[in-house]
Order: sequence, then structure tokens, then C-alpha cells
Amino acid sequence: MLRKDFNRDWLFSKGSKILRFMPKEKEEPVKVDLPHDAMILESRDKSSRNEHHTGYFPGGVYTYTKKFFVPEDYKNKTMIVEFEGVYMNALVYVNRALAGKCPYGYSNFYIKLDRFLKYNSENEIMVVVKNSAEPNSRWYSGSGIYRYVKLMVGNLLHIGVDGVKITTLDADKDEAIIEVMTIVENEGTGTKQVIVQTEIKDEEGNFVTSDSARVTVYRDEAAVVRQRLYIRDPKLWSLDKPNLYYCYSKLILDGQVIDEDMNHFGIRKLQLNRRDGLMLNGEAIKLRGACIHHDNGVLGACSFARAEERRVKILKEAGFNAIRMAHNPASKGLLNACDRLGMLVMDEAFDAWNVSKTDYDYGNHFSEWWQEDIKKMIDKDYNHPSVIIYSIGNEIPDIGNTHGVIWARKITEYIRSLDKTRYITIAVNGMISAVLHIEEFLKSVKPQDGGNNQSSNPIQKLEELMTHPMIGEMTEEVFGVVDIAGYNYMESRYEMDGEKYPNRIICGTETDPPSIDRNWRLVKRNSYLIGDFTWTGWDYLGEAGVGGIEYDDSVESIMGIFRTYPWLLANCGDIDICGFRRPQSYYREIVWGLRKEPYIGVENPAYYGKKRVGTRWSWPDVIDSWTWREEFIGKPVRVEVYSSSEMVELYINGKLIGSKPAGEENRFKAIFDTVYEPGEILAISYTGGKEDGRYIIRTAGPPEIIYAEPDKKEINADGDDLVFIELMLEDKDGNRNYLYDKEIYIDIKGPAILQGFGNADPKGSGKFYGNKSTVTYRGRALAVIRSTLEKGEIEITFKAEGCKESKITITAR
Repeated sequence: MLRKDFNRDWLFSKGSKILRFMPKEKEEPVKVDLPHDAMILESRDKSSRNEHHTGYFPGGVYTYTKKFFVPEDYKNKTMIVEFEGVYMNALVYVNRALAGKCPYGYSNFYIKLDRFLKYNSENEIMVVVKNSAEPNSRWYSGSGIYRYVKLMVGNLLHIGVDGVKITTLDADKDEAIIEVMTIVENEGTGTKQVIVQTEIKDEEGNFVTSDSARVTVYRDEAAVVRQRLYIRDPKLWSLDKPNLYYCYSKLILDGQVIDEDMNHFGIRKLQLNRRDGLMLNGEAIKLRGACIHHDNGVLGACSFARAEERRVKILKEAGFNAIRMAHNPASKGLLNACDRLGMLVMDEAFDAWNVSKTDYDYGNHFSEWWQEDIKKMIDKDYNHPSVIIYSIGNEIPDIGNTHGVIWARKITEYIRSLDKTRYITIAVNGMISAVLHIEEFLKSVKPQDGGNNQSSNPIQKLEELMTHPMIGEMTEEVFGVVDIAGYNYMESRYEMDGEKYPNRIICGTETDPPSIDRNWRLVKRNSYLIGDFTWTGWDYLGEAGVGGIEYDDSVESIMGIFRTYPWLLANCGDIDICGFRRPQSYYREIVWGLRKEPYIGVENPAYYGKKRVGTRWSWPDVIDSWTWREEFIGKPVRVEVYSSSEMVELYINGKLIGSKPAGEENRFKAIFDTVYEPGEILAISYTGGKEDGRYIIRTAGPPEIIYAEPDKKEINADGDDLVFIELMLEDKDGNRNYLYDKEIYIDIKGPAILQGFGNADPKGSGKFYGNKSTVTYRGRALAVIRSTLEKGEIEITFKAEGCKESKITITAR
């Protein structure tokens, strides 16, 4: 089918406009282009029913309408609209008639328009989004049509939607065997015989192979065509070389092409066993995983292809090779980026089944909609080589009883009926599994299982509780259903279960950041333990303060984990919402053996001697800065040096402060208590007595420069492309100044708009859209520029008091 973007010139308004003569809102509709997040436009409210879940953003009811003309000759065609994601409870009306709906806010779905259309006339499509029943999510969800929309037009005899599925039957360096399955649908007036022509090309557009097959299709039926193609000397898809191929499909009737489709795919071979663990193309790999949520920071929930690409690129540069899309199906844009850049994906279906986690979440729809939503996810993912694992759920309380395990088996077998080429997991938290039997569980706890205050450390105590025999019993059947046992925060069971269940493959599907060194040691030691996914690789809106760190015993918390208003962010990501790497990211890179250079993190001298108040996801509030207020000169300060080397020396202004062991046996850390003196701080690492790395930080002077670094200098004039401009305050010598924050003003001249502007302050305002200025957080901010349909030069100017203005030029082509 002919596909075209259907993203421009929508009218957006608050409230439901299905009854126009009873308007609930006084505002006039506003013209918007998709993707669009209505929640990010709302004002945060400390009394919001969503509370910490969404970062105190409220939901609402919203209406999107769009006019479009349908020619007379379309009477002999079919028209379908695809919505890649609408949050949530979407009702789609065409010319005032209900044409379809989708409760799940993360499923892509299709609406067939034909029976509702007026030909040779203007038509209207209306989408009513109902996100007012709160809370319905445990994290920032966004609201509205936050992913792309496409309009598809085709002949009555056509290739089905998601109707081409490409499977690698076998592959090695010499030859690959590919099966292309094509579904041909006939909505016409009689039986037809057509030719299905399939052609494979490589990324350079070179012809690789082709095949043709005849197929006869009855009226109002569909036929399945399977073609086997052989590719000599295939370019395999891998993490380092993510080679792609392109499959061009055509339907030919009486010598004329009546429909065509194109899908990219990759040729790769997956294997899983206890001896080698997970193998890609015959090579064993360990998953260096990042759990991520779907929001894009200052863009809210908007899923731009360019934003997804940037996120994957930054994660890969930080050492990650796998993403767990938590806890919902990934966007097409994210999967496309992972395919191109070489990032593995665990795509997760649900956060709730029949037992809800919030009052109005998907658990209220699961029993009716699960099968359709699973099929949508599989259809979306099938041709993406990056997707290697499906997760059927995250921390599902239902599995604590036999009825929940029956559901697990039902979902798993349904997935296998749709796709036998990928592995299936479920992410299980043993304590969540026990929640339906919590009284029985607590009564059975013995001192050696963590009872009677066996450990005063709450994290250690939880790990001890995870080893309780009852947890093993409750999870035994569900782990027998899936291919890979997903362990959330159950590291203490890795080796005991590895020994008890000799046929079990385990993956750490969710772990806390400070434990990566101990977890990774276990991953390296045990072949059946295929990887570790940290919570989280990228910070996110909502679950406010779950990774927060404070130095005040009186800090208010919710459930002992989350933070009260004005907290906005989770604050647990290796990378912050602007895309800047945090200290724990460099630590993780060192633990993985991917970085030899040491790293210095300095705790604010104001916190010295104070108790850290945090959670298991919290990282000490250290930054790579040696710039502090004058009042702290000569005062004590704590310095952390991360290194894989045997020894680390620390120098301040050329004077040796001390030497300490580091490396794996010391959890890759050397911690120094010293005194703050402006100048420079230097860490030198040694192995076998020889220097093998150094890291230096210099005290910065007052900020005088706004350093503006765009991630590219050209932008496509398609109304959808983005440029991300990283902003940093620097002194006159180019040293970054994290100490002083300033309000930065932006001015844009030329064919572009400001899509998002903000910082990564975990207690920030959350005002990212429509503002012409933002205050830096620790000297940094991010501006996101979106193209229009016009070409030309875009001049962007940044100003701040006391700083020289900064100008950059972007070319729209």
C-alpha cells in the first residue's frame, strides 16, 4: 500500500469534542503536528492524583481532529490509518461515527476507514483520548497521540498490513536461507491470480536475489505465499556490523504492479545453551543491558525517530549493547534505530495482567485485550533483527498463584504460535510474587532467611529474603514456561538456582546501579547467566525520586522509596534526561572492562560528614568537578576514584594526597577524604607498578561562555527532523563550571521551531515546552530544534547574563 505521513495540521483541544454543541472547554483548538504529548503541556500539581507516578503531572481528556479529502476514484480502494501509539483509551471517529478504539496506550493499531468515508468530499477523523482516570501508570506516561500516524491507501487486492514476514531459517558466513512469507488479501469482486515478486537488495542498493510465485485468492479471503531465497556470502547482522538488507515485495496482475511494500531485515543466528549462554552468529555474548522507559526527557513522551536514534547512539557509546523496553512495547522508531546502530532489544508486553498496580491501569483491560495487543507487538517486531527476546510481563503479582501461571503459559504459547524465532522471558521479582501470600510468607521466614533482623542493611536483608524457599517454589512453574528466567533484584538466587535447576537460563532483567560490580562478577563466572539490565540506563520522568539521594534525615518520602513534590525525575539513570552521562555510567564502563582511564567523582563539601539518605537505586551525589564555593576552601571533602587498575594515586596541585588499591577486589573504587584547594585534582592509575591511566579536573573560573554544541549542522526540511543542542557554561579558558547556574535565553531565526528546552534537575519545574528560557542545572541544559517544511539557514542565539552570547547556524535542506 501507499503509505504517507498523516502527522501535520491536526487540531488539538482539551476535553471531548464529540458533542460539539456541549463544549466542555472554552479554549479554541490549537493546530499541532504529531507526535504530540498533551501531558507535558499541563502544569504540575503537588495534589495531583497521579502523585509521584507521573512526576506530579495530571492527565486529562483531549481531542485531536483532522480534515482530509477523499477522491471519487478511492471507492475502488481501501484506506487504513495506523496509529503507532496513543495514550490512552483512544476512541477514533470518522465523520462522527466510531470507527475503532484501543485502550492500551503503547500498542500500535489500525483503523479501516472505508465504510465511514464520503467520496469526492472532505472527511474528518477525530481521536478522543481519555487519560483522566488516575492513576493509571506507575511512571510518566504522557497523553495523546505521542507517536506517528500514517495513512495507507491501496487497491482492493493488496499485500496485507504487516503482511510480509522475513525469517532467517539458517545462516553462516557462506550462505543464508531466507523465508519470505507474504499475505495477499482480496477485498475485490472475484477470484484473482496474481504474481508475488520478491527482490532482496543490500544497503548499497545492489541486487542480491529474487523470486516470483503465483497465487490464487478468492474474493474476501487471504492467501499465504512462502518463498525460500538463498543468499551467498551474506553480510550478517551483529552488534559491531549491523548489516541490513531490504526486501521489496510487489503484486503483479496482468503485467501491472498493483501493490508494493518494503521491509528491512537482518540476517543473524541466535542460540541459547548452558555451556555458552547466549550466542549471536556463533559467538557467545553477555548482555550489557539498560532498562529504559519510553519518554524522551524534555520532549515528554513524544517519540521522534531522531530522538530515539540519539538515545540509542548515546547508550551504545556508554557501553550498553542491549535495551529492555520497560514495561511496554517499544516504538517503531526505537527499533529502527537499534537495527541500524547494532543494539539488542528485549521488548516487554505488559506491566500488569489481571491484578492492577494502580487503580486504572491496563489490568482493567487485560483479559479482554491481551491477545490482540500481543499480536500487535509481534507483528511490529517480527522483521527487526535487534529484537531477540520478548518479555510477557514485569513483576506480575498474578504468578504467585496457579491461575496466574496458567495465564503465563497461555501468553507464551500464543507468542510461539506467532514467532518461533525469538526467546521468551518474564521479569520476576520474588517479593512481588509473594505479595498474594504475604502473611503466609512472613510467618514462614526464619532468621537464616533474613528474619529477626538478621541484617540491619535493608538491601542486604531483602537479598536474604529473596533466598527463601517459598520464592523458589512459587516461581518454579512460571520459569519452566519461558525460555529465559528473568530475575528482578534476585541476584542472591543466581548461583543457588543455577545449581538447583541445571536446565535453567537466567538473566538479570532488573538490577540496581550500585550493585553492577558484584552482579557482573556473577555474570562473567556463570555461562547460564546471560546478562544484566540496570534500572535504569536512561533517566526518566516520573517515579519521582526513586533514585534520589539526600543528606537530610527529615526528607519526606512515599513508601520509603519515592519523593514528594517538587521531585520530578526518577534520578536513577546512568544517563540523565538530557543525554549527559552521570558518574555511575563511567563506573559501569570501567566494571565492564571497556574503559581503562580512571574517573574522579567529587561529593559536594557541604555534605561532608552527613548521612546519605537514599534507596537501593541511589548513587552518591558526586560530579566530576573541582569547583566549589570559596567558603569550602580548606574544608574536608570526599573524592571517589573509579578504576579497574590495581592502585590509584590522588594528587591535588601536584601534591600526593594518598595511594589506595582499586580494581575488582575493591569494587573498582578508591575513596579519599581530603581538603578542598582550588587548582587541579589528578588521579593516576597503576597496574604492575606501571601507569595505565590518568584523569584530571581543573577548577573553573566564573562562567563567561555558553558553549553550544549541536549534534549535527544540517536538518531535513521535512517537519520532523531534530537537532539536539547541548549547552554548557564555561570559563574563559573553556573549563566547564558546574557550580553556577544561569538562565539561558534562546532566539531562533529561520525555518525551525523550539520543540523542547530544559535541564536534568531532578526537582525541576518540568516546563520544557513553550518557554524561551531555561535555567541550567549544574551548568548544563538542552535545546531541541525541530524543522519545518521550509529550507534555509537557521540562526540560533543563546544569551545569559554575564556571558558572551553564543550563535550557531543550522542548514535546513
